[in-house]
Amino acid sequence: MKLVPILEAILLTAGRPLSIKELESLLPEFDPLEIRDAIGYLKNEYGNGHRGLELIEVAGGYRFQVPQHLSSWVRRLKRVTPIRLSKAALETLAVIIYKQPVTRAEIEQIRGVDSSATLRFLMEHNLIRVCGRKEVPGRPLLYRTTKRFLEVFGLKDLKSVSQILEEAKPATGQLSLFEQVE
Repeated sequence: MKLVPILEAILLTAGRPLSIKELESLLPEFDPLEIRDAIGYLKNEYGNGHRGLELIEVAGGYRFQVPQHLSSWVRRLKRVTPIRLSKAALETLAVIIYKQPVTRAEIEQIRGVDSSATLRFLMEHNLIRVCGRKEVPGRPLLYRTTKRFLEVFGLKDLKSVSQILEEAKPATGQLSLFEQVE
């Protein structure tokens, strides 16, 4: 049996991104190099925009998804609306992305407003998580982004986020969430 259709079936039904290591452990009868080559082949096959699916690398793994230009058609079937983030949620998420791990107090210091409800919303949608406690008096919770965040925003890893944030910095002289206020 050929490897490509097996990978297609596994990636299509997984429901989440699968890493190369996961694929190798699922398919021990195939050489790891053969698996990597087959993934490369599938990326080329499904990356030209002429199909109803695309294979993307996201959150440290690979998954099939509907291309953006076809998503409105699929939403008719699913009857779901995409997550809509308010300005407050986007601001809070931006601070967490850039500063992670970060405490609520640090977020509020940057934003200048209470962020409790926004943090709760982001946690309910599994875009952020508690990753520990800061070693200071009171031991406040530390927040960071999740793999789900990478999946929702179609990002390969946190390096991708850093590159996007660096490109999004405003011109010199403008104050933004990405600059330290002294």
